[in-house]
Amino acid sequence: MITSSDDSGTMLAEDAPRSSRNKVRTLDEVAVLAAEARRQGRSVALAHGVFDLLHLGHVRHLEEARRHGDLLIVTITADPFVNKGPGRPVFSELLRAQMVAALEHVDYVAVNPAPTAVTVLSKVKPSVYVKGSDYADASSDVTGGIVDERNAVESCGGRIVFTDDITFSSSSLINRYLGVYDAELQAYLEDARDRNMLERTLEVLESVRDKRVLLVGDTIIDEYRYVVPMAKSPKENMIATLYRDHETFAGGVIAAANHVAAFCAQVDVVTCLGEHSRYEDLIRQTLKPNVSLRVVDRPGKPTTRKTRFVETGYMRKLFEVYEMDDAPLDADEEQRLVHILERHAGDYDVVIATDFGHGMLTPSAIDALCRHSRFLAVNTQTNSGNMGYNLITRYPRADFVCIDAPEARLAISDRFSDIAIIASQKLPQRIACGRVIITHGKHGCVTFDGAEGDGAEGVHRIPAFTNTVVDTVGAGDAFLAVTAPLVATGAPMSVIGFIGNAAGAIKVGIVGHRRSIEKPALVKFLTAILK
Repeated sequence: MITSSDDSGTMLAEDAPRSSRNKVRTLDEVAVLAAEARRQGRSVALAHGVFDLLHLGHVRHLEEARRHGDLLIVTITADPFVNKGPGRPVFSELLRAQMVAALEHVDYVAVNPAPTAVTVLSKVKPSVYVKGSDYADASSDVTGGIVDERNAVESCGGRIVFTDDITFSSSSLINRYLGVYDAELQAYLEDARDRNMLERTLEVLESVRDKRVLLVGDTIIDEYRYVVPMAKSPKENMIATLYRDHETFAGGVIAAANHVAAFCAQVDVVTCLGEHSRYEDLIRQTLKPNVSLRVVDRPGKPTTRKTRFVETGYMRKLFEVYEMDDAPLDADEEQRLVHILERHAGDYDVVIATDFGHGMLTPSAIDALCRHSRFLAVNTQTNSGNMGYNLITRYPRADFVCIDAPEARLAISDRFSDIAIIASQKLPQRIACGRVIITHGKHGCVTFDGAEGDGAEGVHRIPAFTNTVVDTVGAGDAFLAVTAPLVATGAPMSVIGFIGNAAGAIKVGIVGHRRSIEKPALVKFLTAILK
């Protein structure tokens, strides 16, 4: 029987009744228990996973894991990092932990508050890290994490072993028998599986790994100020709020660049920053290592900043405040930008214009993009500061247009036509572009391929992959950023729209720009919903 104490000297009562609940501990607690076991000369085995639907394969796996150590600790992936698709996890992290803890051969269970098991391994330092046989071939690991995990356990003096018993896929069982999807999405996914969609999506994602991408557009500083609503002010017609905390993110083209950087080798950004309220240190710290930044300065102006006041309980945005000067670039600023685009746009496989309508992309800059880009992808965003003025029709041509349904309707002054008609007929009459995706919120997206050639697909409707929305900020930018390089490869638009919907589903589960879309997470999502 192991007894130990925490940092405060409080004894951890290991002689308590062995119910499933008291076998569930914090990660710090199981690290202490593992250290005490090692001190007593006992070996520690560790298993890690989601365990969303406990089945015979899990039972056999954990039984074998127990044979590799005197103490078996199991860690559970926390809910925010499951990335298994819509409706997942089916069971919360605490319920999953208790289900695993109910198994007789499991000694302790903890929830891992990180996306991979590397943190767990560095804390627990197991003698043996036990993984299923489907991870034995590192090249087939869709997340790419098994190599990092092997390095982590070996750096602590442990080793990794792979069980070899009956296996099932929890995702496949859940997808087919638990009814986690609505009827439309279930039918669509079944058809996608029949069309071997998983293999096609993975091939398309891999095809852009060596691409060089240039992003041009506005930098936006997104600040979230978290508040608690109180009561109406007795002397004014307004609601008072109590400040709790805040977060500041580098958004706009910066966030889009970080999404692209997870899939492509080299990403460069051309943007404008103001002279005051510049935030350049935050921006450069935010950028991924394979992203470089070229800045056109705007003397006497601020970097565009949008402050949203957010109710903490349900992530509801109460109101927002803009700080900006969205007048067009002056002549010198515009000349510098146009010179950069004329000299360098043609050097890239893909150029993405993220046009937020805050004065950077003037008619001369748009002309330079259209004339010099080998492949031009465009999004023009409608927001509170430019309603009705920043339309996709400002661009005479593009190779790929990705906008949302309200932006598409504004561009052609059509409130009522079917979105598929707008994508395939009305929008191409206003802008020379063969490939279009219109994102449509809870309705998913519509893709149109009217490019010349035998591969042209016409129109496809792809349903949304999640109804659980934490924050919509940046979801359209993520969709554009992930799909634009894929369109440049000539891949089928139906496949690209599928990938884009998955990226959007992941992004709406992320607050602000706390993290970007990562390739392993996207591949894991696609694999889970298509099993």
